[in-house]
Amino acid sequence: MEIISGTKGCVALVGANGMLGRMIQSLLPAGLKLTCYDLPDFDMTDREQVSAAFSVSRPDIVINCAAYTAVDACEELEELATRVNAFGVAHLAWVSRELGATLVHISTDYVFSGEQERPYREDDATGPVSAYGRSKLKGEQAILESGLGKFFIIRTSWLYGPWGGNFVETVLRLAAERQELRIVADQIGSPTYTSDLGKAIFRLLAVAANPRPAATSSYGIYHFASEGCCSWYEFACAIVAEGRRLELPLKVREIHPISTDDYPLPARRPANSVFDKGKYKTATGAVVPDWRESLVRYLAAR
Repeated sequence: MEIISGTKGCVALVGANGMLGRMIQSLLPAGLKLTCYDLPDFDMTDREQVSAAFSVSRPDIVINCAAYTAVDACEELEELATRVNAFGVAHLAWVSRELGATLVHISTDYVFSGEQERPYREDDATGPVSAYGRSKLKGEQAILESGLGKFFIIRTSWLYGPWGGNFVETVLRLAAERQELRIVADQIGSPTYTSDLGKAIFRLLAVAANPRPAATSSYGIYHFASEGCCSWYEFACAIVAEGRRLELPLKVREIHPISTDDYPLPARRPANSVFDKGKYKTATGAVVPDWRESLVRYLAAR
């Protein structure tokens, strides 16, 4: 496993039991001491509880992987989504500022409308078209308005990995059960392996801990996803093809491309979720893996 060093101190990992949180634990570089927080013992929507918990662990870094991510349920439960994705994030930002800690917050492509034709840059206008996207954007705004100077807001897209439900596992399950699949082909994005995102988080923290002479501040908003892009249909085809190469027991014979209108859901999805990752690559000097390469690595390690 690739080791990324250059950061020291205590890390508070919020949402430690989720798909990304568990990957963060597995990738933790030497020199960092980890304290894990998650429901039911830790509720970030309770500001007093956050303050009390962090006053004990005194973290130098707070990594927030927690969120209410049931995208369609958010349409009916927007108040709950906002409480977690905005107010909870505000509490983390406030306590991080009080402690002088760096906050790393994971955000999403859903803060954009998806109507733009080119890849989205960090300074492009936001415009969420779903309750989930609105709640996540409010979380970003809470950090920006908190007065916290040391933060990373990392927007990502189409996340998959071990220890959680995701599109890759859903496709493999359905492909083992059915002979035909119907997959949306008019939404474009970049699948992101949690291992790649976890390494990107630690690279950004290492850059902040070891700034180059005369370099401008590395803190701020970053976009990170795999290199390249595809539709959900193309992603599903690649998943099945690799599954067959690995001789997984798949029944599926045909995968049919369909439109978003053919598969209506309560929440609108961005039609274009592709990110421009130039800012991240310039800051870290890292090569971003292609989504096909990352998919192969995930399925080989699965």
